[in-house]
Amino acid sequence: MPKQIQPEPGAVKAVVWDIDDTIFDYATADTTGMRAHLTVEGMLHTFGTVEQALVRWKALTREHWARFEAGEADWEGQRRDRVRAFVGEALDDATADAWFTRYLGHYEAAWSLFPDTVPVLDTLAATHRHAVLSNSSLHNQDRKLRVLGVRDRFEALVCAAELGVAKPEAAAFHAVCEELGLAPHEVAYVGDQPDTDARGAVEAGLTGIWLDRAAIGGRPELVRITGLDQLPPLLARDTRFGAPESFG
Repeated sequence: MPKQIQPEPGAVKAVVWDIDDTIFDYATADTTGMRAHLTVEGMLHTFGTVEQALVRWKALTREHWARFEAGEADWEGQRRDRVRAFVGEALDDATADAWFTRYLGHYEAAWSLFPDTVPVLDTLAATHRHAVLSNSSLHNQDRKLRVLGVRDRFEALVCAAELGVAKPEAAAFHAVCEELGLAPHEVAYVGDQPDTDARGAVEAGLTGIWLDRAAIGGRPELVRITGLDQLPPLLARDTRFGAPESFG
């Protein structure tokens, strides 16, 4: 079980953020976008129901993201393989790319930030520097933040596709710390995944904070919050964050 490093009071100078399902409501956009896409593509009958199609798509997304994170596929390759597995055809690269591009149009139409994102960024703007570390690509996440109107809130944006290493590897977390010119113990990382985000950050020497929006719990070794409104008072404390789980 990982043990969290105990930074000195006031040591956290920057907050590094995950994007998808942390500040951006990825799950809702993905569901809404896929529903619209399958309707237009005439593929709903293939799966029986929209819900069954979404279960399949999400399972393939997890499978192929894991391959990308493990270095077994590049960014474009994992995306194309995901499409091929979903439609059940050996599509060539151009056809797979075109299918995914059509899906993206529906997905992007459903983009939105979580309601607590901007208020918390406003609250922390004067006290902490901000950056992003994402297991995605710089092109995708830079565009996403610009469309959502918050790109200027983050002084650095670091992504796995360009780094060649992904969370939870320590090198990914250290890369964003180096970009900020800060030591790991001076940086807090906030993300929705207990292992990829919070535990990975802790093991890399950062302060890991698990954003458990669904209030799943069950990870007492992690510092956990259930909403971003709990983050400013947590960071403002004069001592270590206290007992893990006490903020959820």
